[in-house]
Amino acid sequence: MTQSSATPQQVLFYEQGASWWWVLAGPAAALAMGLIQASAGYGIQLLVPGIFLVLVSGFLGIQVKAARIHTSVELTPDTLRQGTERISVDDIVRVYPEATGAEEPKWQSARALGELTGVPRGRTGIGLKLANDRAAQAWARKHHQLRMALSQLVEERIPPDRTP
Repeated sequence: MTQSSATPQQVLFYEQGASWWWVLAGPAAALAMGLIQASAGYGIQLLVPGIFLVLVSGFLGIQVKAARIHTSVELTPDTLRQGTERISVDDIVRVYPEATGAEEPKWQSARALGELTGVPRGRTGIGLKLANDRAAQAWARKHHQLRMALSQLVEERIPPDRTP
């Protein structure tokens, strides 16, 4: 037996984007419709609860699948993946400090990483200075953990006294 030459990278931070538990709203909606029918005196007729089961589960399944693709985050020692976009950690020159106060930092108007038009709802942006004097926003729900992991990776490569 031969071993695969591609060994999996150590994952330093991961967010899945959405949970499949949301799809259980379909059976819950079907059960609710069945109970409404029974309490109204119609008895249990499976057509309407079945339609609710299929439609709600189907739509939520599509939404969860899309969220797991487009709003997931993975950080390894070599790459940062935001949705389907991957950037090399070597391209990150600096992690900007958190936004505080009333004045908006310049990095908050930078492009959000990933294929979405901005930072996804429920996530918080993290300012990054990239190579070639570019800026971008990484994002995550657990942004403090991602910020700490990114800062550690950048500091390992670039000592703090040399940070531009």
